Amino acid sequence: MSNATATARTFKTAWFAKAARKARISDDELCEAIQEVMKGQADDLGGGVFKKRLNKNMHRSIILAKFGSYWLYQYLFAKKDRANIDDDELREFRLLAKNLQKATDKDIAPLLADGRLTEICNDDQA
Repeated sequence: MSNATATARTFKTAWFAKAARKARISDDELCEAIQEVMKGQADDLGGGVFKKRLNKNMHRSIILAKFGSYWLYQYLFAKKDRANIDDDELREFRLLAKNLQKATDKDIAPLLADGRLTEICNDDQA
């Protein structure tokens, strides 16, 4: 991973981790994808929600952002299974992203401790 662009801290939910494992999407690929999102190479769905193609364009991920601090892989779907998320899902993802804006390291710590979140990249640790 390049040190030229900071990644902030990047996490995946337990659900996303399981889905990514089944799709054979590695943490390295997820970290590289976050670098691309930060360069504008993703669909900005507004409200801190991004859609990013993964796995040679076979899957789509929904990523929530707390700009400058956190990136959270929230949802994954296969392009062959569905074209996109629906409007209701987008509203819910935007609400989750809004809540993420308020999150602190202290809020994140118990989620990491109990396995609901896994940290996959953090340039501060590099």
